[in-house]
Amino acid sequence: MSNSSFSRRKFLGAGLLTTAGLGLIPNLGFAASANPLFNVANERVRLGFIGVGRQAMGLLNNFMRIPGVEVVAGADVYAIKRERFALRVQKNMTEAGKAYVAPKLYEDYRELLSNPEVDAVVIATPDHWHAIMAIDACKAKKDIYLEKPLTFTIKEGQELVKAVRANGIVLAVGSMQRAAVNFQTAAMHVQKGRLGKISQVLVHVGDNPHPKPYDLPEEVLPAGLNWEKWLGPIPKLHFNDLLNPGISLNPEKKRGSLGSLALVQRNRRRLDD
Repeated sequence: MSNSSFSRRKFLGAGLLTTAGLGLIPNLGFAASANPLFNVANERVRLGFIGVGRQAMGLLNNFMRIPGVEVVAGADVYAIKRERFALRVQKNMTEAGKAYVAPKLYEDYRELLSNPEVDAVVIATPDHWHAIMAIDACKAKKDIYLEKPLTFTIKEGQELVKAVRANGIVLAVGSMQRAAVNFQTAAMHVQKGRLGKISQVLVHVGDNPHPKPYDLPEEVLPAGLNWEKWLGPIPKLHFNDLLNPGISLNPEKKRGSLGSLALVQRNRRRLDD
């Protein structure tokens, strides 16, 4: 990844932390590259977070525990979440005995991508933004940790693969059932035949999200939320608190959101603010 001792293996290992913070995948092996994907001065990786809701807060805590990682920027369409992000960075740095350097905050993620101080990005936004933001990050030559799902559609996935390869980007996808040590261990036992002959595997991929209409009632838009930017590529919809609920900072309180249109249409169960 770089000419320093902070290798690509270390960065990707960090990127593959599970969402529950269970730990790193052991023994990641990647060939050394003659052409570094980005140069990291003084053995450090400077991260920018795109989407700083609840999922990002857990990722932030994990990344900031890794030596050499610096969090320098955050972007979100909701002002109070940007403020909470800066406070959390300050808290983590203070507890680690480090001098606090305030991260740069942006409403528009494209401004974060244009910041030359950002080496890599963590994308933890609603599902419908994943592909667009990741492709833009590739074009900006930023390495990426992307929360699941990788993309919303197969076509988006194909375009993202092209962007990663065309720009020589490292992209790690967060998937607890791939990254967590317990799942890795179970897979190893199956592969080594320790469970005997496997004759049947049952897989569940969820219900079709499309038949259910968006029928949530319109509610008052909270101050500081750019709803047009939240919607982005999906059709114009009225605001409902379940999609991006309000939070408070003092005391800090949060409620889960449904995170994306598809989740609303499907079952209204997943919480991801």
